[in-house]
Amino acid sequence: WDEVLADSPENATSKGIHKYDKKLSDFSAAAVKDQLGRMRAWRDRFAAFDKKGLTKDEAADLEAMRLYADSFVVSIEDVREWQRRPRVYTGDAIGAVYLIVKRDFAPAAARLESVIARENAVPALLAAARANLRDVPRISVELALEELPSNIDFLQKDTVQAFAGVKDAALQKRFAAATATATKSLADFGEWLKKDLLPRTKEDFAIGADAFAKKLAADEGITEPLDAVLARGEAELKRLREAFVATAKKIDPSRPAQEVQASLAADHGKPATLLADVQAKLAGLRKFLVDKQIVTIPSTVMPIVQESPPFMRAFTLASMDTPGPWETHATEAYYNVTLPDPKWPAADVESYMRGGFSRTIITMMSIHEAFPGHYVQFLWMPEMRSRTRKIYACSSNAEGWAHYAEQMMIDEGIAGDDPHQRLAQLQEALLRAARYVVGMRMHTRGMTLPQAIDFFQTQGLQSKKVAEMEAKRGTEDPTYLYYTYGKLEILKLRDDYKKKLGAGYSLRKFHD
Repeated sequence: WDEVLADSPENATSKGIHKYDKKLSDFSAAAVKDQLGRMRAWRDRFAAFDKKGLTKDEAADLEAMRLYADSFVVSIEDVREWQRRPRVYTGDAIGAVYLIVKRDFAPAAARLESVIARENAVPALLAAARANLRDVPRISVELALEELPSNIDFLQKDTVQAFAGVKDAALQKRFAAATATATKSLADFGEWLKKDLLPRTKEDFAIGADAFAKKLAADEGITEPLDAVLARGEAELKRLREAFVATAKKIDPSRPAQEVQASLAADHGKPATLLADVQAKLAGLRKFLVDKQIVTIPSTVMPIVQESPPFMRAFTLASMDTPGPWETHATEAYYNVTLPDPKWPAADVESYMRGGFSRTIITMMSIHEAFPGHYVQFLWMPEMRSRTRKIYACSSNAEGWAHYAEQMMIDEGIAGDDPHQRLAQLQEALLRAARYVVGMRMHTRGMTLPQAIDFFQTQGLQSKKVAEMEAKRGTEDPTYLYYTYGKLEILKLRDDYKKKLGAGYSLRKFHD
């Protein structure tokens, strides 16, 4: 893990380890080759390790380390994100600075030194991008170009404002120079993307069935044949649609299900009050968890609702950003919410608010992101028994838990018997199941981007604006089936656990 954190300074910072805060990841060809060789060796060493005599905890940690090393190898050799996705580089540059800006884990002047160092490293990072990028899908360049203005704006405005209180004139002068260097590099990179790389791109964005299967096995430990994995997702989508129709009939049997859904979607607030509307949901959700003894919450601190950082806007409606397990001085957790772009036409804003932020959907989103979803789960991270479990992450666990929580909370009565809220839960479940099917079909079955957008609308019952965002995300997040797959696995595990414990079973015991 020392090697992992040294190779990925941003990961170290996010975990609350601040030894590498003045560095960015090295994507030079020599560095990538060196890391790949070391990770292959670790993977093979872990695979050959004699497991006799290991405790269950030790065996689980060994498997996690093997998967981590294998995931790195697959990412470099098979999926080749570093060669096919410009956002690997622009996202790394901006995300690395944001990690320093967002939390007061050290005095402002000390953190500013780290920002300066990371901004000054941006030209080398983007030079490596120019050397590495090849065989790039057109959509990946378009997404990078779409984000670049907001990325530059973040450095020029938000980052500068965050350190305005630092009075050291010499330090501020160096900061201004570093910001100018980083923003010019990003702007020049954007011109290169537009004029040089874009004309050389290809339409096909699929990673292919072989790479998909390897990625699924390495990232999530899922080794079933792809046909079986896809069939499971399609069956869940069918089940959810049938439940959606049945629930809509309880609300209004005289109208088609999608019309009933549309009437619920029309009940939304205004973009100007969206952050406050989301924040207002949290206390009630937390109280329900405590009163019903659903899960132990290791902290009384509430997450802070804020607007999503600009480099995250393209792909996410909402997200949770918690302090790393080794963070001791800055314990703020941020519940990020993506507001509609003020430059959008009014019709797009309305479609976005209907699709992503109706009042019933806000409840489901807050269950997923905060109580008892990601926020509660990550509050437990400092309690993990090993270093491996504090560093290693698996999306079907994290996203599976948060998505499972949506259904579980409705089942436990957070909305009483209100079919309106159940319909919203099913709408969110349909979105995740549509991701499951679309990701697999786009990357292994030839589904096009327009077909994916249509699928999200017609089969996933999402608004046009949300469908476009979700389909675009799928071009760069092939295995985003992990929400639904993880939910299904947790439900199965709960059944097994309940059967084993019998009279000793409790929901809180299972969740803890």
